[in-house]
Amino acid sequence: MSKFLYLVFCCMMIHTITAAYHIIGGEIYYQTVGISDRVAGYKYKITLKLYRDGDFVCGTRQGCLDIFENPIPINIFNAAGQRIGPQILFYIQETRPLRDTLKNPCLAPQSIYLEVAFYSDTVHLPAIPGGYYIAYQRCCRGESITNIHDSEREGSTFYTVIPGTEGRPDNNCAFFDKDEAVVICAGLPFTYNYSAYDADNDSLTYSLCSALAGGATRNNESISSPPYSTTVSYISPYSGLDPMGGAPKLSISATGIITGTPDRAGKFVVTVCVSEYNRRTGAFIGTHSKDILITVYNCNTTIRAVVPGIVNNCVDEPQLAVAIPNTSTAGFTSTFHWYFGDGTDTITNNQDIFFHQYPDTGKYKIKLVVNRGLPCTDSTTGLVNNYPGFRAGFTANGLCREDPVFFEDTSSYLYGNILSRKWDFGVDKILNDTSVAQRTNYKYGKAAIYTVTLKLTTNRGCDKTITNNLQLYEVNPFAGNDTILARGQPLTLKGSGGDLYTWWPGAGLSSTGAPDPVVLGNDDISYVLRVDNLQGCYGYDTINIKYYTGPDMYIPNAFTPNGDGQNDRFRFIPVGIQQYNFFRIFNRWGELVYSSTDFRSGWDGNVNGRPSKQDTYMWIAEGIDLNGRKILRKGTVTLLR
Repeated sequence: MSKFLYLVFCCMMIHTITAAYHIIGGEIYYQTVGISDRVAGYKYKITLKLYRDGDFVCGTRQGCLDIFENPIPINIFNAAGQRIGPQILFYIQETRPLRDTLKNPCLAPQSIYLEVAFYSDTVHLPAIPGGYYIAYQRCCRGESITNIHDSEREGSTFYTVIPGTEGRPDNNCAFFDKDEAVVICAGLPFTYNYSAYDADNDSLTYSLCSALAGGATRNNESISSPPYSTTVSYISPYSGLDPMGGAPKLSISATGIITGTPDRAGKFVVTVCVSEYNRRTGAFIGTHSKDILITVYNCNTTIRAVVPGIVNNCVDEPQLAVAIPNTSTAGFTSTFHWYFGDGTDTITNNQDIFFHQYPDTGKYKIKLVVNRGLPCTDSTTGLVNNYPGFRAGFTANGLCREDPVFFEDTSSYLYGNILSRKWDFGVDKILNDTSVAQRTNYKYGKAAIYTVTLKLTTNRGCDKTITNNLQLYEVNPFAGNDTILARGQPLTLKGSGGDLYTWWPGAGLSSTGAPDPVVLGNDDISYVLRVDNLQGCYGYDTINIKYYTGPDMYIPNAFTPNGDGQNDRFRFIPVGIQQYNFFRIFNRWGELVYSSTDFRSGWDGNVNGRPSKQDTYMWIAEGIDLNGRKILRKGTVTLLR
């Protein structure tokens, strides 16, 4: 037989198909496009339509597809069930989105989104007795289909039969030329035109029939041979003749009009068969079927008209147009009839915020009616206080942490009065950083960015809160630690804490405007340092310099560690010493009781955390003077209590 069969496809290949939980319907049909110039028969255009849930997403499920497969395998069999040649790969020629939304003023808007793909190509087939089966099978149907058991694993079979020489091999198959997403409401009657198109104008009859199963192994390398009679497993009480239930049940007229009143929300596969008869002879030609998905929603909606009880026009400018929110619960095509209390009204078809221009300030009673004149109507009222021109603002004077920041409320209200205000100066966990005065001040503890808030209320029901960030700066002046020098010993000061530096008096300084001038002198002196930053903040610090004859170490001969703040520590005073090697103290038995190279801390009279007894102790200290000479001193000290 294969020597008579010429196909236009030149490449055949192994085609593995993974599982796809998204094919929810389809059909396959043929059209005769002329006498074949290659075989003793006809040239046919074969079209396969597949439908998928456009909202379906697989996620990470292995082997699951959420797109149309491309290509797909088509198989041709003779009447005896023998496959004619290898599988033929069909490619997508077109895809279309199918969307529908319930458009009812009394029902909740519900939408469905499907996609349809058209696979098609031409084949040349010789005319033979019994004709041909053109078939496509695959797993799987969509998830959670209400009337099919385990629908995500239940496969599909779509086929069409080309008549043989005993019939009409040049026939054009009837097919369903409407591609729509069907969405309806539970409990409401519906009508849908499911009629088919036939290019030969044959007589057509319609019936509900069962969807065919197939390809349930999730791998369509093999395909069952015709005839096809295995149907999907319907969930009781559903069946091919009663696919949706309800009262009345689904039915189809002689002209292909489906009617019914489903009583349950869900997704239902509905299959319609159309049979062709020769209009002249009455001879039966063939039967064609199509699966579609009808989505049923629970569309109950309690219509509620909702506007704010009070709308305060508190805008800055004296604009008399008022924005009125509409948060009603309504159907898809509901109407909204507004009454504005100034003798005007209007009707809108959307729930956008409505802006109404009033003629003057004042109080206006408004009313909103949803679906006026329909059974599903509702209304509500509200009040508009139209007193605009409320400007809120404040100023803050002061950028330095060292000084108080002065705040002033600069708000104004053209058509009313400000009744109260409350400041929050933005200091966390401090309760007293507030005020209610129009002019106030607050002294901050540190430099930082503070969020300052002013809340205002008026006699017209307007409330406003204004927030600004306040940046505070500070300087941290440091002139250095008090220092003891040997007469004639130079000292480089190290001022810090800002951007600009000023020292005084200028006596003995190499510069009065540098952060690090050199001091040359012999008399005790105190220098004051002023530090400024670029924002205008400033502060002061002082360093005291004493001069002794030296280099040397001056060490007292007694101390009193009694906690009175006077002479509580035993320490030496270095003069002209640039390095301290050690300072050690021993008791009368030669035991070390203190050791350090930090001349500032000194011994507090304790050993291992316990007070030492009153006694005489020996000490030894060593350092390097500014001339590089080693200085070693020894002596005794008396601890008095």
